[in-house]
Formats: sequence, structure tokens, C-alpha cells
Amino acid sequence: MENLRRLVVAIGGLHGTGKSTYAKALAKTFNLRHVSAGEAFRRLAKKAGVSLQELTRRALEDRSIDEYVDQMVKEEASKGGVIIDGLLSAWMAGDKAHIKIYLWAPDRVRFKRIAERDGLSIEEAEKVTLEREKAEKERYMKYYGINIDDLSVYDIVLNTELLPIQSIVKILEDIIKEYVKIRFSGT
Repeated sequence: MENLRRLVVAIGGLHGTGKSTYAKALAKTFNLRHVSAGEAFRRLAKKAGVSLQELTRRALEDRSIDEYVDQMVKEEASKGGVIIDGLLSAWMAGDKAHIKIYLWAPDRVRFKRIAERDGLSIEEAEKVTLEREKAEKERYMKYYGINIDDLSVYDIVLNTELLPIQSIVKILEDIIKEYVKIRFSGT
């Protein structure tokens, strides 16, 4: 579908809410590119030979780390035909994003998911996640004046604990299909 080549969907949320999981599924369904700010940040950490926590600490002093990732998100949004996931994706994609989705899950769920994904204990996942999120919150306010707790930039807020993954994917697919039908087709 020609209109999908223009479509930009930004998916935000805290760590462990399922941003990449849902973004990948939607990109596959709609044959769109998938870009993940979190994966770009992980690649930077790996390239620098440091942990995510260490790169997060460095980013508080070195603005260029965030600017690199955020500029990449802006460029990818400008190209269209993409599902972008990342904590700041809605802000960085800006008016290029047709749909901005915020995924949410209770902390206990997020920490369990992160522990399973990263091979950590739940306690360690909680500790490193809260530390990272606190540092990110400070950086984004300092660098961009963005309060990540302000969800008013989003069109949709969805609890990913509510239903199984495939059900949430279906809900998001239906939203995107309706948007494309109404906004791009004029019907």
C-alpha cells in the first residue's frame, strides 16, 4: 500500500514495557522498517566496551551520545515508512509521527521482563533499571526540557500487562489500519 511508505509510528514507554517487541511485530505486519533508539544505544555501549549503566552515566556529561541517537531517530522519521521505538521517539519524531503510542506496565512486570531478557535477578533488574531511568529523566530534562512523565504528547496509552502479546499486537494493528484508512484514504 502506497500510503504505508509515508507512515511513521512512534512507540514510547519505560524500559520493559515491550516497545521493541511490539514495534518489531507491527513493522513485520505492515512491511515497514523498524528503528530502535534503545538498540542504537546498546550498540554504542558495545562499541565503547562499556555497560548500559556506564554509557548512561557518560551520557549525563557527554550530550553527544544522546544527540547521536536522537538525530538518527529524527532522520529515520523523515524518511517515513517506519515504526520507531524509544523513550523519546514521540518527541524526536515530532510532527513526522502520524501515531504516537505510549506503552505502560507495572514496575513488577517491567522488572521481571528485564530480568528474563538480560539474565538478571529481579532485584538487580529493578536496581539497574531505576538507576538508568533516573539518569535518563534528568538528562532529557537538562538537554531538551522534556519531562518523560508528561504523556500529553501521545495519542494512545496502553497497558501491556492487560492482555497477551498477540492481543495487544492486534489492538495496535487495528488502530494503525483505521488511521491509514481514514487519514490517508479520506474514507
